[in-house]
Amino acid sequence: MNARIPAETLNVEEALKEVASVWDHQIVGQLRDYIAIPAKSPIFDPDWSSHGYIDRVVRMAAQWVESQKVAGLRLEIIQLKGRTPVLFFEVPASAGANSPAPASGQTVLLYGHLDKQPEFTGWRKDLGPWSPVLEEGRLYGRGGADDGYAVYASIAAIAELKRQKIAHPRMVGLIETCEESGSYDLLPYVDALRPRLGDVGLVVCLDSGAGNYDQLWVTTSLRGMAGGVLKVQVLDEGVHSGDASGVVPSSFRVMRHVLDRLEDSASGRLLPASFHCEVPPERLAQAQATAAILGEELFKRFPWTHYDCAGDTRITLPTTQDPLQALLARTWQPTLSVTGAEGLPELGQAGNVLRPYTAFKLSLRLPPLVDAAQAVRQLKALLEDNAPYQAKVTFEGASAATGWNAPDMAPWFEKAVRQASRDCYGADCGYIGQGGTIPLMNMLSKGFPDAQMMVCGVLGPRSNAHGPNEFLHLPYAKRLTAAVAQVIAQMP
Repeated sequence: MNARIPAETLNVEEALKEVASVWDHQIVGQLRDYIAIPAKSPIFDPDWSSHGYIDRVVRMAAQWVESQKVAGLRLEIIQLKGRTPVLFFEVPASAGANSPAPASGQTVLLYGHLDKQPEFTGWRKDLGPWSPVLEEGRLYGRGGADDGYAVYASIAAIAELKRQKIAHPRMVGLIETCEESGSYDLLPYVDALRPRLGDVGLVVCLDSGAGNYDQLWVTTSLRGMAGGVLKVQVLDEGVHSGDASGVVPSSFRVMRHVLDRLEDSASGRLLPASFHCEVPPERLAQAQATAAILGEELFKRFPWTHYDCAGDTRITLPTTQDPLQALLARTWQPTLSVTGAEGLPELGQAGNVLRPYTAFKLSLRLPPLVDAAQAVRQLKALLEDNAPYQAKVTFEGASAATGWNAPDMAPWFEKAVRQASRDCYGADCGYIGQGGTIPLMNMLSKGFPDAQMMVCGVLGPRSNAHGPNEFLHLPYAKRLTAAVAQVIAQMP
């Protein structure tokens, strides 16, 4: 693909000013209303349809988009039977003030989601998941940064191209409401809308993270995920621990034994070789460059526990203190997390009872090049087969999403993101892998193998998506909006 030199170039200084105004006077207010709605993803709210929260945030976003009166924009709320709704919009290619529309006929696909993670605990006393608070340029509350802002930022970027009369390619937007549940509803929509998506040449995904708030960060890889509930049952009901312990095996001990097949508890290393992959040389080189940029900031971004031990102030230590190894560990190594438990009474209600079962919700992050569906099958067999004491061991509710490794950057795209970072942030673009999962990216890479992928986002240090005190860094989001407009303007 040959690079096109646009007759008009986006006036970035003007764009930053205009975009900031739209954010301050419109988008922040919209996001306050959005945060106040507990639009939890279906896996966390099985009654989402009757509750109506997801429908509310979709309609609210749609009304705002329509109110912007972007020339040529057509918007629909689409809902397939039995599935969460999506917001879909189209903007035809347009000529600029002094230049024709791009001749390639390719499409830009802008992606985000409006469903949210659950509340979680530990919010600051004056904050809460559904109580938006604006403080020192940070908008606190669940979902603003992950990823409710995306549809608003996308439209603001498009509107700025229109306002400056910059020639641009055809653009479509796909905003889903099932991402936090693994996007299990998304593929049917991609299939149904495929004829309307067109020849996608650039994907702009605003659901990722940033290494700091000082420059544009482009995501180079995403880990996959395999999850499910592991349950160990030894009794049909609880019994007196003094009477039964020593004869009846502890379900918790059996659980530990089973998990030892999967993970070395001393190091955290996942034992099955098939869950690992080699790090591509270009990703290793990028990680080395990023480690040099971020250094100790890679560790300072987390709220480590500080405590006093006999007059000695201590802090929990990371698994490694080498920035490069830390980057690789969170992006190219498999890791196991226990994210929930059942069968354990609250401490105040815990009597001397040998419990009948222990259940853990497992979240296994997989390297970008490991097939998640195959990993789930291996995981189920590994955990269930040959249970100690013939205990009833089950791994159910399994979900899988394969990770993603970005395609090679086309010269025009590499130049565009580099220039956008310099113009909008005053610093060079950074490249970083992310430890989370965006299921859509693997789908789109398979469906549009030649498309360029601008995967980026606002989840920088301490933004704490999924946890307490999640916030949206407004200055960064404003600059990112202008950067998206600038990159789109440079698409051949």
